[in-house]
Amino acid sequence: MSIQHWLIVLVVVLLVFGTKKLRHFGEDVGAAIKGFKKGMSDQPAEDPSSVKPIDELSHTQDRVVEDKSKHG
Repeated sequence: MSIQHWLIVLVVVLLVFGTKKLRHFGEDVGAAIKGFKKGMSDQPAEDPSSVKPIDELSHTQDRVVEDKSKHG
């Protein structure tokens, strides 16, 4: 789309919603992004010793499948 198309879309949006609603929408989106970034930075780093290797996880899953087949 060309710049002319985007300007027409912007004018229509301004006419439909008005500047007051768009300002509140922008503030809400900005606050949500700030909250998300803060939440991501507040998370503690994952302890590398608690992470299991993929091989160990796949063996655990195989045992669960085997146990289910024995019971049912």
